[in-house]
Amino acid sequence: MAETNDQERSQPASPRRIERAREEGRTARSRELATCLVLLAAGLAFAASGPQLMQDLGRLLARSLQFGREAAFSGGAPVERLGTFATDALLLLAPLFAALALAALAGTVAVGGWVFAAGAVSPDFGRLSPARGLSNLFSINSLAELCKAIAKAALVTAVALLVFNFARAEIVGASRAGVEGAAAGMSGTITAGFLALAASLALIAAIDVPFVLWRHARDLRMTRQETRDESRESEGDPQTRMRVRGLQREMARKRMMAEVPKADVVVTNPAHYAVALAYRDGMRAPLVVAKGADRLALHIRRLAQENGVAVLESPPLARALYRHAPLGAPIPHGLYDAVAQVLAWVYQVRGARDSRSGGAAPQAPGPIDVPAELAVPAEPAAPGDPA
Repeated sequence: MAETNDQERSQPASPRRIERAREEGRTARSRELATCLVLLAAGLAFAASGPQLMQDLGRLLARSLQFGREAAFSGGAPVERLGTFATDALLLLAPLFAALALAALAGTVAVGGWVFAAGAVSPDFGRLSPARGLSNLFSINSLAELCKAIAKAALVTAVALLVFNFARAEIVGASRAGVEGAAAGMSGTITAGFLALAASLALIAAIDVPFVLWRHARDLRMTRQETRDESRESEGDPQTRMRVRGLQREMARKRMMAEVPKADVVVTNPAHYAVALAYRDGMRAPLVVAKGADRLALHIRRLAQENGVAVLESPPLARALYRHAPLGAPIPHGLYDAVAQVLAWVYQVRGARDSRSGGAAPQAPGPIDVPAELAVPAEPAAPGDPA
């Protein structure tokens, strides 16, 4: 049962799978939306320039049908006249064709966006397989397309019959008028027909677009194994990532421990926390060059003692520095006074050590007050490693 569920495509498509599908030319497309926009563009174009366009075409047609006796019996004159008529007609219809082309392009890219994929035009001989053709013919997608085509044909036929019924008188009148009059009279009927068909197809497109998006998302769904494999490919093997992170932490810890001998003082808890501070001329505030808890704290303290770095036990200050001072960053402003007392003691220790009088070492400062907003309770101790 677990293997069966694992092979079910129950996981949504990952961004990488969607990108690969786009590279292969597999995007959501709604032909109904494109058809609707083309008819709407045609209707609007006829509404804006239909009467003038029909009059110009009528005049052109009437002029092309007028020729003398000599032209009628000439072998090349009809062909030349036909070429002239076709050229003039294409020039008149060029703006309409441009509007239709833009509408078709907008309808194509409106849902799936602009995609240029070489894989979509590469030859695929698997499409010639009869078995594959039969499986596509009797698939759920084919049934859905058949139902959609039947519904569209019925709706378009009904709308066309209604338009013809309402415009019957105009059509009959145009058949009795001259060429130019008939062309001008039919422009309104053609405009109304295009707009009515576009309105009917808008209903189909409103249903088709969500269906196309849902079907495209369903086709790209992944199994759990595919999701795991893709994650492993993109992010690497989990065990390898763990080893890399462990090496990174170890390198960061070594860099941090190399800064301990250069520190001015190490403030301890005494065993739970240890924070190494360094202050040089020109610094805005002392820096936290190393810090750690539990075993790492003991290691920092031992390394400081081996290198002659002053060690001060001040649990409240150590907890506050460990909690509120990031590694490699200056100490918080609220701890300036407390750390200043520590550094003053450090400088006194260095002075006594460098003095040849052999005097007693200065006494360590008493309890150091930490502001209430930066104070950290003694329990529970926070184990961990900041590296």
